[in-house]
Amino acid sequence: MQDAQRTKYLSVALYVFGAIFIVGVPAMMMVIWPSGWSWEPAQPEYEQMIMGMYITLGVFLIRAAKAPMEHASLIWFTIWSSVVHAGIMLVQALMDEAEYANLLGDIPALFLVAFVLFYLMPKRSGAQ
Repeated sequence: MQDAQRTKYLSVALYVFGAIFIVGVPAMMMVIWPSGWSWEPAQPEYEQMIMGMYITLGVFLIRAAKAPMEHASLIWFTIWSSVVHAGIMLVQALMDEAEYANLLGDIPALFLVAFVLFYLMPKRSGAQ
């Protein structure tokens, strides 16, 4: 895939993930599937913090979608913070059987975000 095409698809992905972070994460945590997106016992302060962080990130991803390469560091932050967040949660969920639902919920979702954005980021040649 050529860089121009990657950038076009990257813009779409940034809009989609931004909207999901703004609307989808709070909906999944509070209404649709809390057991796959929250931790037990409920921790309202933690959940508010996570929702606030992801809503904020979602706003900035949507802004970055207009000119992705001008916001490459934000996109790389999203990729690597998603891998780290999902990796830590993966270990925690494997250690606590009460959290197994997260193995099908937010953990794969974060790995998916990281993979898609990584795949769509234009690759720099050695000359750049």
